[in-house]
Amino acid sequence: MTLLTSLTRMWLTRSFRPFTFKSEFDQELPYQNCKHLGLYVHIPFCKQICNFCPYCKTLYDKGLSDRYIDALICEIHLVGQQMAGNKKAVTSLYFGGGTPALIAPRIKEIVAALEEYFIITEGIDLELHPENVTVPTLCQLKDAGITKISIGIQSFQDKYQRILGRQTISPADLSETLNQIKFTTVSMDFIFALPKQTFDDLKADIDLAFSHGANHIAVYPFIDFTFTNSDVPVMDKKTKRQLLDDLTDYCLGQGYERDSIWTFGLPQTAGYSSMTRDNFLGFGCSAATLLRDQFKINTFSVEAYCERLATGQLPTSLTLRFTPRQRMIYYLFWTAYSTAIDAIDFADFFGESLDDMYGLELWLAQRFGFIVEKDGVFRMTKKGAFYYHYYENFYTLAYIDKMWGILRKEAFPDQIIL
Repeated sequence: MTLLTSLTRMWLTRSFRPFTFKSEFDQELPYQNCKHLGLYVHIPFCKQICNFCPYCKTLYDKGLSDRYIDALICEIHLVGQQMAGNKKAVTSLYFGGGTPALIAPRIKEIVAALEEYFIITEGIDLELHPENVTVPTLCQLKDAGITKISIGIQSFQDKYQRILGRQTISPADLSETLNQIKFTTVSMDFIFALPKQTFDDLKADIDLAFSHGANHIAVYPFIDFTFTNSDVPVMDKKTKRQLLDDLTDYCLGQGYERDSIWTFGLPQTAGYSSMTRDNFLGFGCSAATLLRDQFKINTFSVEAYCERLATGQLPTSLTLRFTPRQRMIYYLFWTAYSTAIDAIDFADFFGESLDDMYGLELWLAQRFGFIVEKDGVFRMTKKGAFYYHYYENFYTLAYIDKMWGILRKEAFPDQIIL
């Protein structure tokens, strides 16, 4: 696995140089001229810890939560004050976690702090645990300016809820609550490639979602991170590909539009994704920031995060300084998540021709049936979407798994080489 990702990295970056994350940071971040900038806020608190979840989280405590939100708002002001009175237009604001709804009474305060410096043009997104889908909580979120919600269903079926350590979910109760408080997008998240999962299982979940309040779904693959406590067995490649192909065919056949590898929505529904942004600023512990020349990630420790901000310093744990080719790979990898890469957008971002930089790779991808090209836009085929998913799994386990595994143990490691 490591050999495959290393060889791919060397080929695409035309260099033996690895991705080297160092224990350093910039107190001022050069985001002022970034186009298509998104915002991400991480809320790490959960009422219980799901054994399959790899994200940075900790058990909810009211006192610690309030300290954390105070520090988070401090981080927002430290970064936002760089604009010197000029507000920056951004595409969207995304609250992830953890369980952001646990701090619903203070979401409006966080949004207000961000709106001092940023103009949010495409809405505010927030993740929800099914337990948080209540009228009082949704009213608080609506009042705070939330326009899109994503509910982590995982599966409506008890047999998979038990595997994942979750509780039974009532689609009828969800639907009744969602009918009372309206949002532009209601997305529901599911996991595929669970043990003995069939297409009929997935189809049942998809149908229940769209008939009980969702206008968008995300069906993410189960990934076996080494540092989680999950004992769920991994599905074999052939069965997983058939599942992804079948659910894709079914969703497209139902008239749902595909807006990324794993997401589908009703036509003309506002999309829901935290991943397809050319640049983004991340706030909160474990939040990442991607800019033109650097990638940085904040400490995973809530205590260390609060302590660093109390000194007036940004809570960056590690920073990667990109070579031009490394930045191109980051751009292409995450843009491909949307299933399409536009040569004009690439040239606008880098000042270089996509064909000059990666013409051979694009030609090979077309010959292998992974992509098709029309008017300078390269779109993934169904085959290409599966192999993107398959390689993304390698990338996740070779790179993200290693980095997150270290950051979960060390607040500020000296260096990580990937």
